Parts: sequence; C-alpha cells; structure tokens
Amino acid sequence: MKKILFLPLLQMQSGHHQVAEAIMDLLKNHTDHLILKKVDLLSYTNKSLEKMISNGYLNWIRYAPETYNLAYKSFFYMPDTKKQSFNWYQPLFLKKMEQLLLEEKPDLLVCTHGFPSRLLSVLKKKGKCTIPVINVYTDFFVNSVWGKEGIDAHYVPSQQVKEMLVERFHIPKHRIIVTGIPVHEEMTKSSKAYQPPQERPKLLIAGGNSGLGGIGKLLEELKNSSGLDFFVLCGKNKRLYEEIRSWQLEHIMPLSYLSSRSAMNQLYEEVDAILTKPGGVTVSEALHKRLPIFVHSMLPGQEKINLRFLKDHKLAFVLDQSRSIEQQLLMVLNNSQQMKEWEKAIDSYQQGMELTSKETLIEAILDVVNQQPKIVPAGAALSSAVLHASSAQ
Repeated sequence: MKKILFLPLLQMQSGHHQVAEAIMDLLKNHTDHLILKKVDLLSYTNKSLEKMISNGYLNWIRYAPETYNLAYKSFFYMPDTKKQSFNWYQPLFLKKMEQLLLEEKPDLLVCTHGFPSRLLSVLKKKGKCTIPVINVYTDFFVNSVWGKEGIDAHYVPSQQVKEMLVERFHIPKHRIIVTGIPVHEEMTKSSKAYQPPQERPKLLIAGGNSGLGGIGKLLEELKNSSGLDFFVLCGKNKRLYEEIRSWQLEHIMPLSYLSSRSAMNQLYEEVDAILTKPGGVTVSEALHKRLPIFVHSMLPGQEKINLRFLKDHKLAFVLDQSRSIEQQLLMVLNNSQQMKEWEKAIDSYQQGMELTSKETLIEAILDVVNQQPKIVPAGAALSSAVLHASSAQ
C-alpha cells in the first residue's frame, strides 16, 4: 500500500488543515490501498513549542496587527532580489523532518504550508530526500517561504500564479497545475446564474471563529438593519454566539460550530451572498458556489495580499466601514450591471482551472505517487525511506 503524508503547520484549524483534509477525504472516498496521514511538524518536534507559537501568532495579530503585517512583508513576502536566511531552523527542523520521513516512510508528501515545503526543498537539494513532493497553495499568492527547487508538482490557485512560477523561478509548466484552492467535495459546485433576491436577502457572515477581524463592530451596525437577514458563523467562539443570542433579534441568527460539511454546503445554498474576511479557503468555497463575496475586514499578512488579488480580478466587493453597510450590500445586489460584471469575473477565473473534476485531481495525485524515485547518493540519511519507496513500486 502507498502512504501519503500531509504536512500542514500548527494545530489550530486553518486553511492549511482544511485543504489537507479535503484532499485526504477525496482520496479516502474514491481510492483503495492508500494510507493517509496528517502531521504537524511543529507538534512532532515539540508540543510546547507549537502551543507557544500558536498563541503568540494569535496575540500578535490581535494586539499588534500593523507590526505583524510589516514582519510578514519583510520575512515572507520579500522581493526576489533579496536573499532570505532561515539558518536558525536548520539544526533542529531539518533533522526532525528527516526523522519524521524515516519513521513514516511515505511514498508521497503533500505540503499545504510553506514551511515544511521549504525544508523538503533543502533536503532534496542535499540529496537527502527522493520522495515526491506536491505543494498545494492555500492562498491566492505564493510567499517566499515555499520551497521551489526539487518540488515535483505545484497545485496553484490561478493562471497568474502559474505564470509567476514559470517566469520568476523557471519551474517547468508541466509541473504546475491550476487547481484553484481545493475545497471539500461535499461543497457542490454551482453553475447557476445570479438572480437578484426575490425576498429579503439572506447573507452569511463568516470570520467570527477566532474572535479576530472586527466582526463585533460589523454586527453592532447590522443590529439596526431593516431589509436584510443574517446568519453568523460563530464556530467555536461561544462568547460571540451567546452575545448574539442575547440580542434576540429575528434578523440576526448565530450559528455554532458546523462539523458537517454537507450542512455547510446547504447553508451556502440558502444564502444570497457572504460577508467574510479574505481567507483563501472561505473565498474559494464562495467562488465554487458562485456566491457574491463582500469583504468586511481582513487580518494582516496573508489576507491583505489575498484581498489585492480579489480586487484586481473583480472577484469580491470591499465594504467601506465609514458608510452604511446595509445600503452598500443592497446597492450591489440589486445592481444588475455590476452583478453581470462580477459573473464575468467568476467565469474568467473558473475557466482558468486545469483540473475541473475530482476524478482529474485524484488522477493527478496518483500520477505523482506512482512515479519512480530518483537515485539517492550512497549513505544518504533517508536511504531506508527510499528503499521502502522503491520496493513499493
């Protein structure tokens, strides 16, 4: 049996985990003879370290978002003319990655975060890893942490990202496939044309799970809305859920954590639009469902850069916090010309996809897992993993 190891980062639920789980479930439901496992390298290295980094990250973006944004641009979104140095991690994390590969003996590695991808790229260049690696990008851009050299396949969000990888990093086109940001197969794809709401428009508000992103301020204004109904995804944020319930407002309904993706899919079907932060997975799901996307706020770093992509390609509407939110929503949703332009933008984005079905995505992954490993130099640290991969062919 072939074994595929998925490598997100940190334990907190994020797009990196959601994308990994979407692909794992797809393979589990439609293939046989595969072992699928997800490992966070930081927890594998040191659970206390992972917890410290997770808490530090959340506190940083909550209490000092501008400094986080500056740090993100400086370290993770640098111009190509600048050389990056990550020597601080090599003594520990490269060793731990080698140890993990020896223990797990995978036949394929799927990275949904740039950090494990970079480590594997270093090991590949040193001749210490011959296991095929796929990068699956979970934002609408590629930051400078992601490994490029030695990566066997890149699953990218758009044609623009594909062109960038070819031009800037000279990655062969046949190694790059435009998949979009993968969503779970239970999120059924919509092909229906937009129709203006016949009754009171129903809108889904997302982004309240972590308590970040200014959702409280948004909801305070929407308390007085007279022409719209809202469903608020609170996730595991019990404080937000109980606060909204205490308002006892008919037009604002809080929703607790939805563990069922089919229930989430049904919710998408029932609403007319979504108000959200520009997180890669949520936006990708909304594009998949052809839901108008209104951005109410954003976290620093990744989401700020995602928003730039969405604005440039006219895939989302950005709300002006200094004006009436309800009026802005109704003006867009009832403007047939504006919605036609948005539909054209959605069509253009979706036409750029090179894998348009779950079957083609499964086939692409199996093609990589079944490729023959390269010859590893004698005495390399991962020789036992290579022997395992070779014997499994």
